[in-house]
Amino acid sequence: MVGTVIGARPQFIKAAVLSKHLADAGIKEVIIHTGQHYDYKMSEVFFTELGLPGAEINLNVGSSSHGAQTAEILAGIEKYLIQFKKGITHVLLYGDTNSTLAGAIAASKLNIPIVHVEAGLRSYNREMPEEINRVVTDHLSSLLFCSSDEGVRNLEKEGIAGNVYVSGDIMLDAFNTYSEIAHKKFDLKKILPPGIANNYMLLTIHRPVNTDNISNLTEILAALGEVKTDIVWPVHPRNKATLSKLNVPQNVRLFEPFSYFEMMVVLHGAKRVLTDSGGLQKEAYWAKKPCITIRSETEWVETLHDNWNILASPERTAIREAANIDVDRSSWTELYGNGYAGKFISKVIGASIAKVQTAGSEI
Repeated sequence: MVGTVIGARPQFIKAAVLSKHLADAGIKEVIIHTGQHYDYKMSEVFFTELGLPGAEINLNVGSSSHGAQTAEILAGIEKYLIQFKKGITHVLLYGDTNSTLAGAIAASKLNIPIVHVEAGLRSYNREMPEEINRVVTDHLSSLLFCSSDEGVRNLEKEGIAGNVYVSGDIMLDAFNTYSEIAHKKFDLKKILPPGIANNYMLLTIHRPVNTDNISNLTEILAALGEVKTDIVWPVHPRNKATLSKLNVPQNVRLFEPFSYFEMMVVLHGAKRVLTDSGGLQKEAYWAKKPCITIRSETEWVETLHDNWNILASPERTAIREAANIDVDRSSWTELYGNGYAGKFISKVIGASIAKVQTAGSEI
């Protein structure tokens, strides 16, 4: 049996795909929801909208400092794994959140093999909490699934070579699976006002380096005000208070967080994407939308080719200049696999479970 730890919006999307493949392969799974994301539009809607199996337990940790949140998740996961240790043969983790780090530490202390999906990513910026989370998780994992060869090379540099697989990106599975469904369920003109729906850019900003630094956020807002089109911004709940104290340009339209299906429809209708998110960089690329990443680095270096993704510091001039760069649409090429990562990953996990069970029966 696999114990899957999830707690943040991107993890719900990935798990929705892989959980189906695990079930199809006859692999039992229990889901531990840490509650890292707890707002309805950031959490519960994904279980209903994507058909994600219900969580066995919800730790309801909510928001707090990185250390406090990680510690609370770690204690909760450890307690659950001890209770069900004999039944859980592997702990499955996604990405680089505090939930991922806590799950890795808890499982490693109990000698339960760890499966890390989206392994090998590196920004080489240790000031990012996510970088610490992913590095530690990779070094504790028993099965590592990389989205591309770049991840394999990053792991090799750190001496990790065994049980490393290029699976492709499971987010591409989700993108391919749910795009058509999303457009059948939602009409863009019912999500956005008609005057905006015809011509806009999509913005997501949530990293503390941009949202908690008032100077950086002020620069970003000033740059957006100089873009001659509407900006659609689904605002992360933690940013509302800060924005209420700042001058938000009239062309920047603030919205409640979109569901995954709503977000896909809005993405496909956008002219361009501006973000500091990791996952949206890839989704913008797959949707063939030029992207500006408001960071000094990216883990998804393959998307930078031919200006499909442009790095811009949180400065007025840098963002404005990036927004004026044209992209040669004919330069687009497939990245991060063929959309069948989930099937491959479930097959490898199944083989590993069988091996563990065989070893146990021989003792």
